[in-house]
Amino acid sequence: MKISDAASLILGIDPGTQHTGYGLLRAEGRRMELVSQGRFSPPAAWELPRRLAYIHKGLMELVAGYPPQAVAVEDIFYGHNVRSALKLGHVRGVILLTAALAGAPVFEYAPRQVKSTVAGYGQADKNQVARMVSELLNFREPMAADAADALAVAICHISQSGLNGLLAHTPTRRGGGRGWRGMSADDVATLNYDPGKG
Repeated sequence: MKISDAASLILGIDPGTQHTGYGLLRAEGRRMELVSQGRFSPPAAWELPRRLAYIHKGLMELVAGYPPQAVAVEDIFYGHNVRSALKLGHVRGVILLTAALAGAPVFEYAPRQVKSTVAGYGQADKNQVARMVSELLNFREPMAADAADALAVAICHISQSGLNGLLAHTPTRRGGGRGWRGMSADDVATLNYDPGKG
């Protein structure tokens, strides 16, 4: 699929050691079109290094076919135990490496903000998020929860980019773009996100 000069291809990723979801959206202004979605699921019996290699290979093939203008990643939820957080950190490292090799800036979003942006409620459950993703993209076919979460991250990025056209050009400590930490109070209010409850 050829992406026009006026459009951007946004890759959303939901990291996971068992399933890493991805969702590709074509964005032009505030208009969104689903390009591809799915997940990478290495066999559970494999050791972590081999699973990471599997995810990396899948992501590299994906970005080779559809070079993204931005990669949006869900940040780690710190309610995880330390062991789970460390494993997720390894997967995120693979994702950041893939984005760097593809020359795409990385934007990170807290799970609560993704839910608030997509579903209007920071504590929405996975089913609510998946339903809203399907509605926003007018997509009625079955979708894995991990893919829906990845698309929600991509939608969150597109929403924030629409609020601030300079988002993609402002540096950050955490990646290639400003991301959610640099939002103004007005931006936060527009997204119906209450940082006091985060």
